[in-house]
Amino acid sequence: MAADSPAPADSPAPADSPAPADSSAPAVRQLRLVVEATDHEAAVAFFRDALGLPEEAAFSGEGDARVVILDAGRATLEIANPAQKRLIDEVEVGRQVAPRIRVAFEVDDTEATTARLVAAGASEIAPPTRTPWQSLNSRLDAPAGLQITIFQELLRPDGEADRRRVGVEGVGARDAEPKGDGDS
Repeated sequence: MAADSPAPADSPAPADSPAPADSSAPAVRQLRLVVEATDHEAAVAFFRDALGLPEEAAFSGEGDARVVILDAGRATLEIANPAQKRLIDEVEVGRQVAPRIRVAFEVDDTEATTARLVAAGASEIAPPTRTPWQSLNSRLDAPAGLQITIFQELLRPDGEADRRRVGVEGVGARDAEPKGDGDS
């Protein structure tokens, strides 16, 4: 058999091979984003107390080493090419502003969450804006040097507008016309 040919379906994978794609066990159990924060207390207060991420664990060590692990719900890793990153910035902010890594949080009410986070010390880059992919997104500069998107899905899983969450058509300071798929 050639080296690049797949093994027969009934043969076990070598011990050093990744799990097969059809395996019922997930290869990754959790995505954990680790952020260095010079002002640790302010960053914890912002993300835990203002944004509302529950504290899962906290550890300290020698030399004032401290970490707080916050539960951010379901995690996804979104990989965008440069053109998509530019499109997202254009839709959410109207200009190119995002660093290489941006963190997005899904919430039930983008407008209220944005107001709460600005009151807690975030700087608003762009107000809540309806996107072509039917979410209401705001962009903020947050503690620990993070640029974050706060987003609210405006459609239910069945594709219908969720009037309980949307309120009225045209929500947001800038309303984008549908242009195609996008991110949060």
